[in-house]
Formats: sequence, C-alpha cells, structure tokens
Amino acid sequence: MTRDRISAATLNRTALTRRLVERLKHEEAVIAGIGNANFDLIAAGHRAQNFYMPGSMGLACPIALGVALAQPKRGVIALEGDGSILMMLGCLATIANARPANLTIIIWDNGIYQITGEQPTATGGLTDIVALARGAGFSRSEWIRDEAHFDALIERRFEEGGPLLLAAKVDHQPGKGRPVRDPPLIRRRFMEGLGTSPSEGQNNSLSPTTNRMRHRKCRK
Repeated sequence: MTRDRISAATLNRTALTRRLVERLKHEEAVIAGIGNANFDLIAAGHRAQNFYMPGSMGLACPIALGVALAQPKRGVIALEGDGSILMMLGCLATIANARPANLTIIIWDNGIYQITGEQPTATGGLTDIVALARGAGFSRSEWIRDEAHFDALIERRFEEGGPLLLAAKVDHQPGKGRPVRDPPLIRRRFMEGLGTSPSEGQNNSLSPTTNRMRHRKCRK
C-alpha cells in the first residue's frame, strides 16, 4: 500500500461526480460503470453524452477506450468502481499501450462490493489501483488527495499527455439516481449525443421496454 493512498482523504462519490459534471463544457463523453457510478451520474443531471453501463462489470474503461480512439478530439471520461476495474485489469495494459491522450479514468474506491452486500474487495486490503495502473504502463496515475486536488486534475489539457487514471477513496453512501434499464435506448441516446447513430436497421428497432412504454401511451 503506497503512502499516497494512505494519506488520501475519504471523499463522497456523489459530490465528486457532481463537481465533475459541473465542469463539463465541451460535450465530453462520460461512460459510467454499473451500480453507484451510474446512479451518481444520472443524479448529477442527464447529458446526451452520458453512457450508463446497465449490467456488466468492468466494461466502462474498454468502452471509453473505443470512444477515445474513434473521436480523438473529444474528451472522454470513464467512471468505474474498484470492484469492477478488478474484474477487467487487463484493459489497463491495453489502454496504456494505446495511449489515448483524451482519456481520463476515475476509479471510485470504497474497498467493498457495495451493491451485493458489502463484501471486501482486494483494494480493501493491500491492492493499490494507482500502483497497478503505473505497472500497466500509465505514466500519469494519481490518488486524489482532496476536492481541490480533484478539481485541478480534471482540468488537465490533452497536450499534457494521457491517458490519466485517478483514484479516489470514497465513503459507503449509496447513489441516489437510477437510469432507465433499457440498453438499446441508452446506446441510441449516447450515439446521437456523440454525433453518430446506429445503422438504419438498428436505429428503427426498439427494445421490448420501449415498445411496452409506447403501447401503454397509445392505450391512455
């Protein structure tokens, strides 16, 4: 366990997410992992450029990498929990070697699998996410010391190099919001927010949830 991790303050994930969203001024893409990461993102206010991972652990960072490579002039931010990134550590090596300067990863580390019963994660013991990222090849990986340090780090310019991985020690307060659980709708909104869209056939297809909602409206 590094000295930086030990000295980092324990912060509130919901408050940090709100601070982040308030500073997004250039249609940055934000990809939030399952659970509290996307609960907090929707609670901070829906944006067309938000993607809420609906049901699979560890995919926020790989999706964010794809967006960052496809749209190198757009800022891309991945929000992921410690449990989820531990499920997909190999993506850190892939991201480090791809070196997208426009990608920032923020890991919310509370040391537990909060949604499933607060079982301890490896980061609740000796495992240090920042040290893992450095070992994978990230030249910039830091523990967030406090809110002021967080503000300074997320204001970075692409010219300063990347990717950047930040880790925050956070408390156990649950997220407040709940995004709609409709994967095709989430995907379509996100792609439109990025100025692209699915193929014509896919764009015309609706999820069962959306079809049910429209059917109910027609009956009213």
